[in-house]
Amino acid sequence: MRALSGWGARLSAMLNENRGGPWGPSGDGGDGDGKGPRSPWGQPPRRRRPAGSPSNIASFEDFLKKSRDRFGGRLPPADGRPYWLYGLGVFLLLWLVFTSFHQVGAQEKGVVTLFGAYSRTVGPGINLTLPAPIERMQKVDVGQVRKTDVGNSAHDDNLVLTEDQNLIDLAYSVRWKIRDPQLYLFSLDNPENTISEVAKSAMRAVVANVRFNDAVGAGRDDIASRVALAMQQILDRYGAGVHIEGVTIIQTDPPAEVLEAFKKVTAAQQDAQSDINNARAYAQQITARAQGDAAAFNQIYAQYKLAPDVTRRRLYYETMERVLSKVDKTVVEAPGVTPYLPLPEARKRAQPQEGATR
Repeated sequence: MRALSGWGARLSAMLNENRGGPWGPSGDGGDGDGKGPRSPWGQPPRRRRPAGSPSNIASFEDFLKKSRDRFGGRLPPADGRPYWLYGLGVFLLLWLVFTSFHQVGAQEKGVVTLFGAYSRTVGPGINLTLPAPIERMQKVDVGQVRKTDVGNSAHDDNLVLTEDQNLIDLAYSVRWKIRDPQLYLFSLDNPENTISEVAKSAMRAVVANVRFNDAVGAGRDDIASRVALAMQQILDRYGAGVHIEGVTIIQTDPPAEVLEAFKKVTAAQQDAQSDINNARAYAQQITARAQGDAAAFNQIYAQYKLAPDVTRRRLYYETMERVLSKVDKTVVEAPGVTPYLPLPEARKRAQPQEGATR
């Protein structure tokens, strides 16, 4: 009963509101006399502004606040379409631009994958792909020379056994470049670690056939070239897509426990080698001088055989010149003056005088 009475009250209210025809109740703005239905072409009645209300909106913030309140806290749709559709369109456009156009540098190559699988490799320039996540591009710098250090850390002792059963602590660096980006990205899980382990293996294999003195001395360059060649062969078998530029040996020392003793032995060996080199240099100098004197004597002897008297006199003059050039006395021969008195003549003259006095 209460439900029926409620529906009856609602129906009577609707009839009262539509009283006077389809254009609203009578007396609500008719055609001229205020009676009868309201004309649909006339202007709607204006509501009077209550007294004390502001004539305009105080600020733009108030306008926005009132607009939001009027539409339930949301801005009205534009042209009948919600604003989120425009935002979605802008997002899709930016997504297509940033995931489909790729700039590849001069020393780079781009590896394109289709749903995670390798598709192709592109060169430098602007390249177009399908938008992500359909296709993705990974740029790889193939012109950069990378370096991997082995044994340079203070806690990383890279001890290697030589051919003569001696241990040597090696520190070296490997220079390498990416040759094939596809193989580099998809064949190796950790390229840096793989190259380091391959370098250690190749170094052990090469040093095992080299004696200790050669490893710490003049044989270092030969060891480095052989290690680089062995590394390239191993990495090619792995399909790593890497090119080994070279190997540089930085340190070749014995283990730390015997380093001081090794330094003393090395210093003694250097001193011994220095003494040997000095003796050899002196021997070569004396030998060269003797060979020169012998050659000069042979020349003089050949001249002596041709003219003995002339050669003998010439030798006498040259000898006297060489001897007297070092004497600071000058001998002047005057007529009738004997510059010196030979001892045998003086004794002969002295003997007759002694006999006469007796």
